Amino acid sequence: MKKAAPWMITIVLSVVLVGMVVFLALTMNKNSSASAAKPETVKALSADDLVKVTGILEGIKTNLSDPNYVVVMDFAFQFNNAKAKEAFEKIKDFKLKSIIIKTLADSKPDQLTGAKGKDQLANKLMNLINSTLPEGKIVQVDITNFIMTTI
Repeated sequence: MKKAAPWMITIVLSVVLVGMVVFLALTMNKNSSASAAKPETVKALSADDLVKVTGILEGIKTNLSDPNYVVVMDFAFQFNNAKAKEAFEKIKDFKLKSIIIKTLADSKPDQLTGAKGKDQLANKLMNLINSTLPEGKIVQVDITNFIMTTI
């Protein structure tokens, strides 16, 4: 019995370890599939319906955190309903432009390069602006114009 005890303990610990690995792998798989499903929550809309729930913000010009760089950007914001777009239109010039300019002022030029950088900026803006909208929420942010240059 003394010779079998270490083997039994080793086998039990191995089974527990394999079980934990399987559990973690399944949990991570569920989380990654849930995060991958987020972009799919935007419903396919007709062109007319899309115009009704999309707000445009053009002509954002500001320096980045590196004062030698300037960006000029235009945005299209898709909302979950028409009332959210109306609220956006009322506050876009004084509230939302300020949020965007402050966010860009904290951004470095290399953070905005490539599709990944622009996606990160769009997600950050979506979160910041959704917290300030009086009603409704943004479901998608598109960068429709982007120019970054040195001074």
